[in-house]
Amino acid sequence: MLLTPSMVLAVARRPHLWSTAARAYRSMVPDRWWSRRPYLPVPDRDWMRFRLVTAYGGTGDAPPGSEDDLLAWLAWMQDTSFTLR
Repeated sequence: MLLTPSMVLAVARRPHLWSTAARAYRSMVPDRWWSRRPYLPVPDRDWMRFRLVTAYGGTGDAPPGSEDDLLAWLAWMQDTSFTLR
């Protein structure tokens, strides 16, 4: 799921999801991200494509996610006390 400004705004409007969103994002960032290009804490592109295919089907090229999907996923993680690294 490509993170869009509208998704960031949707989470920003819900302070109770901030810590869950931060932990979720951190869990997607590869270890030692600073040692490989693009030298930014972003999820691996191939891993994200795999996750999109397993979540939505298709080829994973087009990001089908929406604000509602993101908020529902974060709420599910929070409600189930889903453990992240």
